[in-house]
Amino acid sequence: MNLTDKKILIGGAGISGTGAARLLAGQGLSAAIYDSREDLDQEAVLRQAGSPTGLQFELGPFRDELADIYDMLILSPGIPVDSPLARAFMDRGKPVWGEIELAWHFAKGRIAAITGTNGKTTTTALVGKILEAYYDSVYVVGNIGIPFTSVAADTEEKSVIAAEISSFQLETVHDFCPQVSAVLNVTPDHLDRHKTMEAYAEAKFSISSRQDRSQVMILNYDDPITRAMGQKTTARPVFFSRKEKLDEGIVLLNGCFTIREEGRSMPVCTTDEIKLLGSHNHENVLAAIGIGYYMGVPVPRIREAVRNFTAVEHRIEFVRTVGDVDYYNDSKGTNPDAAIKAVEAMVKPTVLIGGGYDKKASYEDWIRSFSGKVRALVLVGQTAEAIEAAARKEGFRDIMRADNFEEAVQMAKDAARPGDAVLLSPACASWGMFRNYEERGRIFKEIVNSFR
Repeated sequence: MNLTDKKILIGGAGISGTGAARLLAGQGLSAAIYDSREDLDQEAVLRQAGSPTGLQFELGPFRDELADIYDMLILSPGIPVDSPLARAFMDRGKPVWGEIELAWHFAKGRIAAITGTNGKTTTTALVGKILEAYYDSVYVVGNIGIPFTSVAADTEEKSVIAAEISSFQLETVHDFCPQVSAVLNVTPDHLDRHKTMEAYAEAKFSISSRQDRSQVMILNYDDPITRAMGQKTTARPVFFSRKEKLDEGIVLLNGCFTIREEGRSMPVCTTDEIKLLGSHNHENVLAAIGIGYYMGVPVPRIREAVRNFTAVEHRIEFVRTVGDVDYYNDSKGTNPDAAIKAVEAMVKPTVLIGGGYDKKASYEDWIRSFSGKVRALVLVGQTAEAIEAAARKEGFRDIMRADNFEEAVQMAKDAARPGDAVLLSPACASWGMFRNYEERGRIFKEIVNSFR
């Protein structure tokens, strides 16, 4: 679509909205930012957007007539597609794009796009390192913290891009078409927004909606939802599996990550050679190897990158040992399935800190994973009561409740014995207590680093 002479409204003045404004201004296009806060600091937003000339503001409660005034909407992922703002544009048949779609229209080069309930950040970061081991112009963007819009104009035809993409961002893609897409897994999450697992899975699947057989979709064979996507995709499906010895795909053979293609088996490296903790990271490595391979990286370069890669911040991140107790920051464990993987990765008796914002998840499976691993549970936040009820229902009794986060960390320290581990893996989002999981993880590390 040609955006010249279009009147564009950007929904949201956060990092996504200002990134969109900066990109549009760089292309000589004007826009307005809508935000419900009448007291929005416009000067701060302008600075964040690079001080583009002509950027307008529409502030206060949403007015339907905005959808008459403007030709299209660029929607920040934090604003639901069923919000009055988005619905007003959709009802008038006007385009509603997200930041990924907008960036796609201005970016050059090839894209590897990664989504899934868990493992996105680790896999995307590893894919970035694999691409950097072979290509000169590499960008790692998306939900990993760097808006795609902030670098789209800098890309070249020779560029390769690793993009972590959330289900929220995938709700507003239309023409977006990566060279390689990947869905790592689909387990219950964000049901407060997507309402049903079917809708959530469909949002994930839309990452490949414009691909054809010349392009590749990497899928987890061990997850029944993603395995079924292989039957529906218009791309070439390629599976990875930690459990099955597939004839084609990326598999673990006797502890060795192996690419199997057209009767050939190409070993990459062994599980003993990587620096990532936990079997869930074996799945992330398998996926990243597949993505790198089908983005054209030779196996020796993939091997080098995988061997040297270390864990990303806030994902089962070792903090320090205090009094013979190991402290781990898994603030990115924002849903029960992610938190289960962190629990399973622990090799010492563990005091677990959980709780946070309520995304309407169920916690029984998480509690069941405690067996033989978790010795005590410290709860904090909005979901503390629901988690405690689920724990007691499952027969887990060693539970403590904290009034605030700092108290929760202190209680975990007091409960830990020499030889134990303390794990922050909340199984819940951070909203309501923190701006994001990064802030929660940083504060956890600050508290732990203050211990004598």
